[in-house]
Amino acid sequence: MNRGSANREAWHPQTREDRDEILSELREILASPHFCNSKRYPSLLRYIVENTLAGRSELLKERTLGIEVFERAPTYDTNADTVVRYTAGEVRKRLLLYYSEAGRRSRVQILLPAGSYIPEFVPMRGEAEESADQSASLASSASGDGLVVVPNGAIHEPRLALPSIAAARSSHQGQKGESDGIGLRGWVRARSRRVLWLALALILVIAAIAGLRWRYGGTASRNGIDEFWGPVLHDQRSVLICTGSVIFAPKRVSGTLTAGKDIEYPFVSMEGASAISLISGLLQSSGATMQLQSAGATPLSELREHSVVLIGGYNNLWTIRLLQPLRFYFTPDPVQSIVDRMNPRVQWLRDPSLPYSSADDYALLARYRDATTGSWVVVIAGLGRNGTEAAAQFATSPHYMQMLKDQLGMDFSNRNIEAVLRVRVIEGKTGAPSILAVHAQ
Repeated sequence: MNRGSANREAWHPQTREDRDEILSELREILASPHFCNSKRYPSLLRYIVENTLAGRSELLKERTLGIEVFERAPTYDTNADTVVRYTAGEVRKRLLLYYSEAGRRSRVQILLPAGSYIPEFVPMRGEAEESADQSASLASSASGDGLVVVPNGAIHEPRLALPSIAAARSSHQGQKGESDGIGLRGWVRARSRRVLWLALALILVIAAIAGLRWRYGGTASRNGIDEFWGPVLHDQRSVLICTGSVIFAPKRVSGTLTAGKDIEYPFVSMEGASAISLISGLLQSSGATMQLQSAGATPLSELREHSVVLIGGYNNLWTIRLLQPLRFYFTPDPVQSIVDRMNPRVQWLRDPSLPYSSADDYALLARYRDATTGSWVVVIAGLGRNGTEAAAQFATSPHYMQMLKDQLGMDFSNRNIEAVLRVRVIEGKTGAPSILAVHAQ
């Protein structure tokens, strides 16, 4: 679990003064509103920081943390009980929120890299660097609304405290031997000139990008994909992909049956795997961290801690449950169909007279703030596996998402969105989706 640490080397405190500085910063963090109202998050952060300062990083492993911090039994199943992983993700998010607050001035930042339980300590800049940073910030604010749009349609949210992390990473490699005996103040002074040049370069790059956007008429304007996925990624950078899974059931038309939580070895179809690949690829290109988990093994408490993408319809129990209050939703088994709450006579279902591999499929694509979890939820779900694959293709295609935006005739960046899709199926292969009905509120 040390992948994050492998990507950069952070500053290591050498003196008692430096360690006291980090502990003082830890106390400030734990007293903030992001941590003071919880027990789990402060307990984990305090444990990993204190043990790192004490040189006991070997204790910072998932099982050890589960036993020492969360009082789990020594033999507990880390796959079934993910309290350490999810608490670490929440701590990571709250640290970023803490340091993003206006007016926050810390001489050292405590960060938790993705994929690691070992914290990093990053010295901040002096006054000259802060002045340069403010100039860079002003230039950045003039370039857009805080979301950087890249050519492939993915969106990137600006990373928090990136200049300080980049400075710590680049200067440590060049000055490692020199800095081993230098305290925090010496470390910061040694890097001030380099960061000033970096800030100036950043301003020039941003100005050039702004000029290109002006010259070419704003070709980087937000498109349908940006508006659809923007709130999901902006709300929480950690996204849980909760996928449906099945077991073989030869007597059923589809040949499968939804896998419950007691099934040890569920599987997903090729179409389901394609949907997972499409969604995870888009999220990864947008800079989000992802966790993939089977719906049958996911409790409600975990859905509350993340933005969630539900993949699969009747093979995903959470899809069936969380869609119930919406206008379009799946009817309970054994009749598998999509219905319109505002017009109950309208019903979309596969033709039972045709073979499963030849009957057109239907799918729901939805993005909404769920009242049960309090988080953004995206639903990518078909009546069958072809519908699920087509819905994933639709949700990751600039062409299709622009069609959805045009049909709604409005900016849907912060609305609850639903769309019913029809999917052609030929010899078991997924065809192109088309829009049958849409709703926004």
